[in-house]
Amino acid sequence: MPTLNDIRSTFLNYFAKQGHEVVSSSPLVPRNDPTLMFVNSGMVQFKNLFTGVETRNYSRATTAQKCVRAGGKHNDLDNVGYTARHHTFFEMLGNFSFGDYFKHEAIPFAWELITKEYGIDKSRLLTTVYHTDDEAFEIWKKLGVPEDRIIRIATSDNFWQMGPTGPCGPCTEIFYDHGDHIWGGPPGSPEEDGDRFIEIWNIVFMQNEQFEDGSMIDLEMQSIDTGMGLERIGALLQGSHDNYDTDLFKSLIEASAHATSVDPYGDKNVHHRVIADHLRSTSFLIADGVMPSNDGRGYVLRRIMRRAMRHAHLLGAKDPVMHQLVPALVQQMGAQYKELGQAQSLIEETLLLEETRFKQTLDRGLKLLDDELAGLAEDASLSGEAAFKLYDTFGFPLDLTQDALREKGRDVDTDGFDAAMAEQKAKARAAWSGSGDAADNAIWFDVLDAGGATDFLGYDTEKAEGQIQALIVDGAKVDKIETGVSGWVVVNQTPFYAESGGQVGDTGVIRRLDNRDDVALVEDTRKFADGKVFAHKVTVERGTLAMGEPVELEVDHTRRSAIRANHSATHLLHEALRETLGDHVAQRGSLNAQDRLRFDFSHSKALSDGELATVAADVNRYIRQNSSVETRIMTPDDARGIGAQALFGEKYGDEVRVVSMGRAETGKGQDGMTWSIELCGGTHVRQTGDIGTFVLLGDSASSAGVRRIEALTGAAAFEHLSAEAGRMSDVAGMLKAQPSDVVDRVKGLMDERKALQNEVATLRRELAMAGGAGQGAGPEAREINGVKFLAQVLSGVSGKDLPALIDEHKDRLGSGAVLLIADTGGKAAVAAGVTQDLTGTVSAVDLVKAAVVELGGKGGGGRPDMAQGGGKDATNADAAIKAAEIVLGG
Repeated sequence: MPTLNDIRSTFLNYFAKQGHEVVSSSPLVPRNDPTLMFVNSGMVQFKNLFTGVETRNYSRATTAQKCVRAGGKHNDLDNVGYTARHHTFFEMLGNFSFGDYFKHEAIPFAWELITKEYGIDKSRLLTTVYHTDDEAFEIWKKLGVPEDRIIRIATSDNFWQMGPTGPCGPCTEIFYDHGDHIWGGPPGSPEEDGDRFIEIWNIVFMQNEQFEDGSMIDLEMQSIDTGMGLERIGALLQGSHDNYDTDLFKSLIEASAHATSVDPYGDKNVHHRVIADHLRSTSFLIADGVMPSNDGRGYVLRRIMRRAMRHAHLLGAKDPVMHQLVPALVQQMGAQYKELGQAQSLIEETLLLEETRFKQTLDRGLKLLDDELAGLAEDASLSGEAAFKLYDTFGFPLDLTQDALREKGRDVDTDGFDAAMAEQKAKARAAWSGSGDAADNAIWFDVLDAGGATDFLGYDTEKAEGQIQALIVDGAKVDKIETGVSGWVVVNQTPFYAESGGQVGDTGVIRRLDNRDDVALVEDTRKFADGKVFAHKVTVERGTLAMGEPVELEVDHTRRSAIRANHSATHLLHEALRETLGDHVAQRGSLNAQDRLRFDFSHSKALSDGELATVAADVNRYIRQNSSVETRIMTPDDARGIGAQALFGEKYGDEVRVVSMGRAETGKGQDGMTWSIELCGGTHVRQTGDIGTFVLLGDSASSAGVRRIEALTGAAAFEHLSAEAGRMSDVAGMLKAQPSDVVDRVKGLMDERKALQNEVATLRRELAMAGGAGQGAGPEAREINGVKFLAQVLSGVSGKDLPALIDEHKDRLGSGAVLLIADTGGKAAVAAGVTQDLTGTVSAVDLVKAAVVELGGKGGGGRPDMAQGGGKDATNADAAIKAAEIVLGG
């Protein structure tokens, strides 16, 4: 019986033999479609090829694309675990043609693969075509499919559209008949929603373009887009009707059963299924750079994680479970998706941290849910207000509450939930606002097609000549940009680095070669068209820039040097963090600007002072080595083979730049000598000593499970240290001491200050007890209801002095109650004490609470023998004493 790994390999190998380029799966976070939260089909990474705004060096491709459907329009989360074929994560097998072959090749490819390579019985297959697609009908007929098993479908089920306008075309689908022992009818029949006939492959013929007025024309480039779910075809080939009965899911379900000691296929099987599915989606999302958070992609990830964790709770798991299952997933899928193994420690740490946090609130949240349900009628829905409280207080997403209620046969008032959510707009929402990629890809791909990719020269020079290939103002191409106008300039080659990888874009100037007085100031540099076009954001200061003109481009050298130093320092910092904290540390983002650097990394807690000091010392040690910074070009696999660190979620091409720096003191890297090896396209210093020095400013939280370090290098670090030294010199001057003696002198002053404070406090107490210096004639006790009561209003005494005074008065009284009110600049501090023999009948808490009300305060508390409080109006002290006397009088 073939495994899912075998089935995937068979698919890719078959199409490779048919001349298809085997293209790696794109990351789950789409780079070319701002309307999508996650990649949800195989064609997403090829979108620009289908629309014709991009070309590549191949015209037919095949992929096994990882996909997630758990948010927005494509959301299967609620059904996962309860049905045979719903998943949050799945693999889509596909073959694609970009203007190469069409129906007469695509349909036979599919038929041969399914019936010969996979050996599926032809008599169990039927196909559908769009009702007007006679061509596809005849192709199926020639392949031997009986006419009664070629079904014409007249609905949008068999006509695919990218949107209301744009490329579109009819589909043909292949269905498998699981037999008449399962209810259901063929597609197009009243019983088509049954499970007897299951779609296993869909082929889209992109042959038309539709316009806003409803008209449609044939596309010049007719293309093929196909999709076959690996899990679905895998279940079929392994003799099952259930995706969760495949070898991959069985191994994950059994791992869950082992971790929870619960039968994998008993009456709690649905919990194992949810955990197995969600383990895949959460692990792959983390590997592709998504971290749990309260909005956007991170919130969807957190929803999936917490849903799985609740199901682990329902299995009786007392300790976190999810992170224990990651090795089983890596074993199953790590060979195809290398990023899983590379991110394994990060995935495990993230899952452990999130589950540990969630378990702390899960029990309380579920108790609240049970309490709310206890007061409802059997068929009543949970109120939206209660559901929102679970979300807002305990971090229960709405779908998790709905999932918990499903088992109890109840639902939620979602309208009420939405109303409660609207009242707190500041709270994190599940709503997706897009990826933020606002640029119009089409215009930049037009530039790319017309002039080719920009040749970047900035690794070797900061000054070069080039020819203007495009000028863009307000989103449109223009022939020239004149004085005072801002726009974008594209040249055939440039020394300007375009913002990417955390490094900011270069600034500088562009001058016309034939008239150097014509100058444009470059304010930023960005990449477009999948990073192939470098565009300079300019404002023309004098003269005119025109299409086709030769120009000189010069980078701001001082700024670039500072940026270069900061970027190189982040590499040393990254390795120092890994050395000090562990291999789970991975870069989660960075900023390399001219005045500072910022480095975000995966770690669950704040760094200690000792750890920060060790990290800073390591970075500076390798700066002082002044070793050469070496750059090599190699394949991503070769780079990872020598231990190069890559940024998770970053898409790399066939070749990558590998930057190495520092001579390691312990064996490391391919040659056992290199300290830092990273995949990086940024600009760097030539020697580590060029960084100058490194000053670590501090460590803070960036987001859940992510820490942030900010630091300075070079001139900025020198200026910071000079300012610190200046402040130290000023302090030393004020102390009349040498800078080296400042710490001892300050410590001595602090000890002296503390001794004086204690002395002053003692004198205040003695003065208050003696009734001197404005305290009145000294307190005298009187008897109220058989209890000696001493009350006094004090000035020049702080609230913290009152308890000691209370104790002294209690000692003098022997038996009785004391109330002291300190006037602290108009406000009042109150303390009351009761000797131990009277606490059974008189409480100091009651005395304080009565007095505080008269002083304009509220509350107050403590023990029966000692209590404190405060108020905002000390002028009512007499009334406060009277209130306490009333309490004593009973």
